[in-house]
Amino acid sequence: MIRVALVDDQPLFRGGIAMILESQPDIEVVAQESSALEVSAMVARAAPDVILMDVRMPGVDGITATSSLVRELGDAAPRVLVLTTFDVDEAAASAIEAGASGFVLKDAQPDFLLASVRAVADGNQVVAASATRRLFERYRSRASAAPGPEYGQLTPREREILVCAAKGLSNAEIARDEYLSEATVKTHISRILAKLGLRDRVQLVVYAYEHDLV
Repeated sequence: MIRVALVDDQPLFRGGIAMILESQPDIEVVAQESSALEVSAMVARAAPDVILMDVRMPGVDGITATSSLVRELGDAAPRVLVLTTFDVDEAAASAIEAGASGFVLKDAQPDFLLASVRAVADGNQVVAASATRRLFERYRSRASAAPGPEYGQLTPREREILVCAAKGLSNAEIARDEYLSEATVKTHISRILAKLGLRDRVQLVVYAYEHDLV
């Protein structure tokens, strides 16, 4: 079961999302909060795998809450999938920088939302398709001249796979293009993240754009 918590200040929206999630045999809604103020306590109590978090809320916003969770729990923090109204949202981009695993639009189709929850729970990134390139071009605009010494730890094959992943290719697509098994691709991705000190594939994409690798 994928344990999901909802954090949104709109009761009707939160209730509707909960109904969609609870309709699935592999997803369980373990907590609902109207404010991000008590997110840390909620995580300790309910132990969600994924948090669907509104990026804009009164008081503590989704960016601050996400940053706090990652700072407090590190790799043990639940995955955060940010909910936003706008397809190019500076707040959503800031949430990704703070450690969120991606964002979806509030008007997304139920099937896409469910697929996004499952993908994030599985360690993948999710960014609304209409916003992906425009969002990450934001990072390219401030790209540094070259990556740091951590990039030198990557093997040539790992650098190839880094670029493929940064372009948004799935493990299956990378495996096909690089003539590898999916298991081998997963191993390479894990090693790349460890060597670069990154938490997930969203941060990997940001890293690639920030250093003009794609």
